[in-house]
Amino acid sequence: MTDILYQWPASTRPGIRVPKEKLYENGAASATVREKFVSDVQRITWAHKLAEETINLPSTPAVPEIEVFQIDCKHDDVADAVLAVIDKAVPNPIIFEITRERRGRNEIRMVAAHKTLGTSSPKVQSYYSTRWMPADTSREPLPTAISLTALYAALLAPLTPIDARPGEDVSEVGARLENVRRLQREILALERKIRAEPQLNRKIDLRRTLKSKQAELEEQK
Repeated sequence: MTDILYQWPASTRPGIRVPKEKLYENGAASATVREKFVSDVQRITWAHKLAEETINLPSTPAVPEIEVFQIDCKHDDVADAVLAVIDKAVPNPIIFEITRERRGRNEIRMVAAHKTLGTSSPKVQSYYSTRWMPADTSREPLPTAISLTALYAALLAPLTPIDARPGEDVSEVGARLENVRRLQREILALERKIRAEPQLNRKIDLRRTLKSKQAELEEQK
């Protein structure tokens, strides 16, 4: 993960405020998540639209355009469940910029999930984020890319613990990320079992399984 903010081109700026109610209605939010929208979110702005007509990169069925949403917090942060509802309500990949005021200082973080578009509702993977940074942190130019799909992968790359492999598309990277998270959970569980296991033979078996999972994890990274 790399702490980075992008300099979004001026040509991509719609700057449209988005009603929270429309998002959680279209995103089929539960009552609990609706409450989080009300308690945690001050304002949602469709800040930028990265599309063929705004940045002159060809679109693809996988990534017709990329939206940048700015979410202003009422308090310390916004839950991933809120982001997931927005992702489900909006039919394009989204990069979120979340802002807050903390101890008299404005802070920002960038967060996104690999989002796969399909014939039904979009499939959203786990969220990855930068750390909180000062809101006036210097921004970097957009990565060089030959299509919106390639740009989307490049925008997500600093947020995730793995690099895209040559020829790998967004959905394949997302699947690998899910495998990495699954294996990390399994490795933590095995390590706890090894510490608690009193029988030597059983410890040996668990350590063998642990090494296998660790090797599998390295292959996925």
